[in-house]
Amino acid sequence: MKMFRLAATAAVVLLSLGAAQAQTTLRIGLAEDPDILDPTMARTYVGRIVFAAFCDKLFDIDEKLNIVPQLALSSETVDDGKGLVIKLRPGVKFHDGEPFDAEAAKFSLERHLTFPGSFRKPELASVDHIDVVDPLTIKLVLKSPFSPLLAQLTDRAGMMISPKAAKEAGDKFGLHPVCAGPYKFVERVQQDRIVFEKFADYWNKDNVFIDKIVFQPIVDATVRLANLKSGGLDLIERVLATDLKEVRSDSRLKVATAIELGYQGITLNIGKDKAKGPLSQSAKVRQALDLAIDREAINQVVFNGEFQVGNQWVNPDHPYYQKSLPVRARDLEKAKALLKEAGVKPPVSVDFLVPKGAETETPAQVIQSMAAEAGFDMKIRVTEFATGLKQAEAGDYQAFMLGWSGRVDPDGNSFIFLHSGAPQNYGDWSNPQADKALEDARLVTDPAKRKASYETLAKLVQDEEPILYLYHRRIIIAHTTRLEGYKQMPDGLVRVVGLKLK
Repeated sequence: MKMFRLAATAAVVLLSLGAAQAQTTLRIGLAEDPDILDPTMARTYVGRIVFAAFCDKLFDIDEKLNIVPQLALSSETVDDGKGLVIKLRPGVKFHDGEPFDAEAAKFSLERHLTFPGSFRKPELASVDHIDVVDPLTIKLVLKSPFSPLLAQLTDRAGMMISPKAAKEAGDKFGLHPVCAGPYKFVERVQQDRIVFEKFADYWNKDNVFIDKIVFQPIVDATVRLANLKSGGLDLIERVLATDLKEVRSDSRLKVATAIELGYQGITLNIGKDKAKGPLSQSAKVRQALDLAIDREAINQVVFNGEFQVGNQWVNPDHPYYQKSLPVRARDLEKAKALLKEAGVKPPVSVDFLVPKGAETETPAQVIQSMAAEAGFDMKIRVTEFATGLKQAEAGDYQAFMLGWSGRVDPDGNSFIFLHSGAPQNYGDWSNPQADKALEDARLVTDPAKRKASYETLAKLVQDEEPILYLYHRRIIIAHTTRLEGYKQMPDGLVRVVGLKLK
């Protein structure tokens, strides 16, 4: 009998060990540590990658960039474009067990609109108020028609949070966020890890196969790749183009790529430059800097020709790209002549703020060398990304190597950076004609009319150069062959629903 009990105990121990071993953990290497994990207050690309694992939105996009329902079931534009009726998915719960319904959706949207310092407020600025039609239907009543609204709801403005948790936490919500996504928050250790576990009551739980996700920020791309190759990580984002050959030659790894929706460029401080340097005071000086840069050379030398050069907020293959304003070739003589016309004596000293990381530092060094030939002294100052954003807000820079991950609608790549007083207009550029073009593009849905407004804007931007658009990255994700079902979309996010680990 004693032997039987021992055998039975051993069997239980073995079963529990087996269950523990069956637990699967997906370890994802990030290029930076995200900012606050509160969708109302967040603003980084890397943060959006993390949100995709735990904070579902009203809508999402598919591989062809179509807008598809997520926490919503459907939408209908009414009242001549001044109303949007959204039917919500039934049976959805937040991670704290609270129900997701029309009242909760109204709360989330109103919080995005009214919370102090909200970065979602300008994205939803067209919304006058939100009505609850019935327990699973809301109506967004607009001040005026706003064509990008549905696209805005595919990102953080469409993320739904638990009203109960948000009310209790106040401005500390980002320390323990509660959403309605496939995974729920467990812990965060700054600069080390963010841990999530599978949410048992997720509305689409039958398509969630991995038990746990751990995000680990590793700024050094070489170290990230080494961790993937050694098995310390299962997936890494922002693989360097120069490492592609090495990754593709490793039979244990797979690559997934797509050209991004966004852009990489240099934001120039026009309105907040305390030193009143020549770059902020003269469009000719800014044009000279632009003409000193050879975009294709940067693409070939730094990125092995894998990226796409550009000069606008959308890439040259995008339907809203203005083909009448192609990328200008490098022209050193013209650059020098423009400096002379501006009455500026070289070298022009520029405080060049550059976020830490090979993907930004290396092209910045190449730009520094190119610009020197035209008469610019680009003094590179490397900072952590989040620190750089704070300094940019304060105007403590003259040029800022800054990219944008991109949005489905061109408004999402332009308005918040180029409209007077917009929250991410770090250069404080202000032009009434540009403001009007941006506003006009929001009022109509006809693509031809919208493109005409954006053409007006593109010409003004090319003349005044508040941002030097340089290139569009190829999003490069590498993962272990043990991970099945991964597909890369142009927004650069890592979607975890449907993934399996062998």
